[in-house]
Amino acid sequence: MPWQIANVWAPTFQRSADRAANLLIDAFPSTTNELLPEWEETLGLPDPCAGESPTVAQRRNQVLARLSDTGGSSVSDLVQFAATLGYAITITQFAAAAADILVADGPANDPPWAYVWRVNAAQTTVTYFEADQSFADEPLATWGNGVLECEISARAPAHTIVQFSYS
Repeated sequence: MPWQIANVWAPTFQRSADRAANLLIDAFPSTTNELLPEWEETLGLPDPCAGESPTVAQRRNQVLARLSDTGGSSVSDLVQFAATLGYAITITQFAAAAADILVADGPANDPPWAYVWRVNAAQTTVTYFEADQSFADEPLATWGNGVLECEISARAPAHTIVQFSYS
């Protein structure tokens, strides 16, 4: 009789132990699955930057980027923010032309160009399905830089104009 009761309760105890172990994985945004909606709600996500149907990996990257964002607007801050989102970028800053620094083959920019900067990225960023990160209903690959443009534009200093260049 006691062994029959043990057989009844053992699966429940095993399920509870498995769920408790999974909580350690879900407690961190870089590995979360079930608590991803909680992380997103905390950060005001999903928002229009995420696009129509982001993958779980893209959603995690956006959560990580928002959590680790220092709010800085320096070139290194923006490059690091983009890397956390999953994009490799460089930034080109422009300056207005001045007689004492004008280079013969360089551009002669008007003064407003001092407030323009350009994000240089791959022509199309491809995010591939990953066996340990993706889920069964996700596409094998997604293409696009919409999240990058939206997130960087939202963080661009108000007095500047950001351009996007894809090579």
